[in-house]
Amino acid sequence: MAQGTLSQVQENDQAAFLPAGAESTRADDLAAEFTESDTLPALVVVTSDDGEALTEEQLAAVQSFAEDIATLDLPDGETLGDVLTGDVVAIPSEDGEAVLIPVPIDAAEADRLIGEEEDRVTVAVVDAIRAAAPDALDDAGLTAWVTGPAGFVADLVSAFGGIDGILLGVALVVVLIILIVVYRSPLLPFAVILTSVFGLCLAALVIKPLAGADVLQLNGQSQGILSILVIGAATDYSLLLVARYREELARHQHPAAAMRAAWRVSVEPIAASAGTVIAGVLCLMLSDLGSNASLGPVAAIGIAASFLAALTLLPALLLIAGRRSRAVFWPRMPRYVGTEAEPDRRGLWFRVAGFVTRHARPVWILTALALCALAAFVPTFRAEGTSESDVFLGDVEAVEGEEVLAEHFDAGLVEPIQVVVPEADAEAVLDAVSDLDGVASASIYTGESMTGAPPSGEAAEPKVVDGNVLVQVVTESGSESQAETEVVEEVRTAAHGASADALVGGAAAQRLDTQQTAANDLRTIVPVVLLVIFVMLVLLLRAIVAPLLLLLANVLSFAATMGLAALVFNHILDLPGADATVPLYGFVFLVALGIDYSIFLMTRVREESLQHGTREGVRRGLAVTGGVITSAGLVLAATFSALAIIPLLFLLQIAFIVAAGVLLDTFVVRSLLVPGLVHDVGRPVWWPWARRVPRD
Repeated sequence: MAQGTLSQVQENDQAAFLPAGAESTRADDLAAEFTESDTLPALVVVTSDDGEALTEEQLAAVQSFAEDIATLDLPDGETLGDVLTGDVVAIPSEDGEAVLIPVPIDAAEADRLIGEEEDRVTVAVVDAIRAAAPDALDDAGLTAWVTGPAGFVADLVSAFGGIDGILLGVALVVVLIILIVVYRSPLLPFAVILTSVFGLCLAALVIKPLAGADVLQLNGQSQGILSILVIGAATDYSLLLVARYREELARHQHPAAAMRAAWRVSVEPIAASAGTVIAGVLCLMLSDLGSNASLGPVAAIGIAASFLAALTLLPALLLIAGRRSRAVFWPRMPRYVGTEAEPDRRGLWFRVAGFVTRHARPVWILTALALCALAAFVPTFRAEGTSESDVFLGDVEAVEGEEVLAEHFDAGLVEPIQVVVPEADAEAVLDAVSDLDGVASASIYTGESMTGAPPSGEAAEPKVVDGNVLVQVVTESGSESQAETEVVEEVRTAAHGASADALVGGAAAQRLDTQQTAANDLRTIVPVVLLVIFVMLVLLLRAIVAPLLLLLANVLSFAATMGLAALVFNHILDLPGADATVPLYGFVFLVALGIDYSIFLMTRVREESLQHGTREGVRRGLAVTGGVITSAGLVLAATFSALAIIPLLFLLQIAFIVAAGVLLDTFVVRSLLVPGLVHDVGRPVWWPWARRVPRD
């Protein structure tokens, strides 16, 4: 139940995630003092079906619809008029081919009256207008689109609507199919699936009250990643435990004894894997963006729940039949052989291990060169940010409406750039920004209209608050576009040059600050993540050289993945670019999750090396872990691929990057690069504590 209601505590407002010190945050706080309410406008754009100028009858129909908007019903018996900050009027375009109806929604008042989350109130308002428009306008030969900030919020919430059910269902079905193929058993896959589901439920039970109390922030992206991360991680840990349990069943007559032995040797690599991922994602808390910082604890809680489920619930499920618990593997039940039982040496991975260890140096050198070739395309990866319209992968009404709006109106009129300046510098700032490319007009706010222009021919006095005035800059592009972000940057430069105390805010400024903060986060968090993971590996492997080699291998794998993503995004899918946070998310998840497979491999290699020497330990370790790690990689890649069903650019890109990177780690880095390199280095790989390892 908690998992099904997590979306009720989502926060998807970009402004809520910016740091308090961001210029747009400070500017918007001051700009809010100039108005009595916080307006989130919905823009209704109406055009004739034949594309011609609107007739008098059509204009009358639009005006009648505008007057009726305030009477539309909302939840709990309220009407739309109860949540508006002003009158709803119809504004014809200069070319006479369109009419704009701004609907000024007071989000705070809607939240108070209706008692729901702000995003859901916005959706209710937009849905009400969209439902009423056809009945009012179709007979007059008119078509309406609801766009603007409220329209984009409504369509974004709608896109995230599949996270609670569809995304989880697709991920579970994909995992179930893979497990049935891997285990060839009708029973065992369901034990693993139940473990993953209950792990996700535990995470949701912890996260929901924390998000509801504003202890952490949960947005739609974080919730989607949480579901996939828990299902993938819990399944990976379960696969590792089940594989070792199967080995031990050949050595122990009673399943409980086999489970005890398997649990003891599995807990260290699983704990190390979980601890490494938790430590890596918690580094996101260093981010200045609330959306990034909150994902850290959300993901950490998910991984901790996966760890607990795999090491407590799964063993109980596997042993529930007592002495008959081997039947869970039916029809391929492992038989008791004796304490000296050895793994079957006829499998594929024994042949792969033999090939890699016989040709270790050519294998790792050629593999590294191939990864470097892919990494060479990293500079072509575009992550400067995208327009709001580019966020959606399918056709949505807000995007279509914005295009129509831009054809007939100055799109920047609705949410102008807000410049707060001392009254003495107002004229200088006004002159500096008015002639910039992309700026349609600029005026000082008087309190009588949105852009400061007086309603009559008489001059109006500027509104002054604490010695400051508000300069509103109307641009030619809409606030949701990336072009507007570039204009904001120029406006800031000009405004700061005219007044050292000028602060530039507004919706586009928020996007600019988000992109710049994300770029700074990447430079800050990446070194910390690498250091934390290195320390975790040193503690696990009791060595320094081996952790260093593993870390370098995984960084190379990440670079190759990003180069591959650049090729696919730029030339195959022809995507418009990427959100500025994509490289950071990709790095944290790929390095933290990708290192898991090297951990699973190297803990077994170390175990075998202590008895047989390093080079023989590499051969044995790769041979016995190859199957289970490959299965784990396929499961994690498949679960992250499920994110692509949510029609949003960010999630598609994260899905591809993580899935491709995990497959690269599974089949190339863990199978070829790491074992070949460790085999070539030999016993010194365990320096400075190599003396406990026998010589090769």
